[in-house]
Amino acid sequence: METVLEVRAARHSYGGTRALDGVDLEVGAGECVALLGPNGAGKTTLVNLVIGLLQPQEASWIRVHGGDPRIAATRRHLGVVQQSIGFPNTLKVAELVTGAAVRGGVPRQAAGPLMAELDLTELAGRRAAKLSGGQKQRLQLAMALVTSPALLVLDEPTAGLDVPSRRQFWRVLAERRARGTGVLVTTHLIEEAAVVADRVVVLDHGRILAADRPEALMARLPDRTVTARTTLDRARLERLPGVVSISCDGDRVRLATRAPETLLRVLLSEDSDLTDLRVEGAGLADAVVGLTEGNAA
Repeated sequence: METVLEVRAARHSYGGTRALDGVDLEVGAGECVALLGPNGAGKTTLVNLVIGLLQPQEASWIRVHGGDPRIAATRRHLGVVQQSIGFPNTLKVAELVTGAAVRGGVPRQAAGPLMAELDLTELAGRRAAKLSGGQKQRLQLAMALVTSPALLVLDEPTAGLDVPSRRQFWRVLAERRARGTGVLVTTHLIEEAAVVADRVVVLDHGRILAADRPEALMARLPDRTVTARTTLDRARLERLPGVVSISCDGDRVRLATRAPETLLRVLLSEDSDLTDLRVEGAGLADAVVGLTEGNAA
């Protein structure tokens, strides 16, 4: 598989604060890699290095489709969709997509088919300032894809979108990935990442804690989580059979366990006032939280 993004020994500091501390990362052609981690983990710094907005420091080495992302010729192979972007108030949809094509060195005629693919044809004459949030997101995606980039970088791309809009967004991306476009996505919608990503990279305190398939990360966890409101104190909860870990928020507890049936029988017998009981499978969000909480410790 061809590599469309290579990051080697990425380090970056802001004054005395180290944002990245030796990050290595690759994205292959047609692959979707989700970059996850808490606020302040270094995700934005890494993305800004990848899209050429930051100058690499120390021995950092970044290549997009084999070239330096700060160079215009390389940026033609790079598409970017950000969480929020300001469009010029006077420009219309067709003008923006056509302009992106011309700047990227492709024929202006490439704008028409792409706008049709993203259901923007009927909006071609509308000013960008008059678009809804979902329409603006589709416009951003059209501007990013019009040059058929080797790498697409998505920064919280579906935040604020409704479910049908999210499905359409990822459907279009699946078609592009099938043609060989690699995708690097940052998102707080962790369970969405579990569905769309081939690999998940967990970043915290500027370092990669794990990089694996979503199902492999989830396999590291206990089989089930039990949540409930209980009058039992933490000391008693820790002595319950099968409990692997506990998190508490007031009277609401979350218990990770590999023996949910045994735990439930004892929990129900010891707390007759137990309410709001749920049993769920452990998901990717639990894996990410477990990794980052362990790193903080």
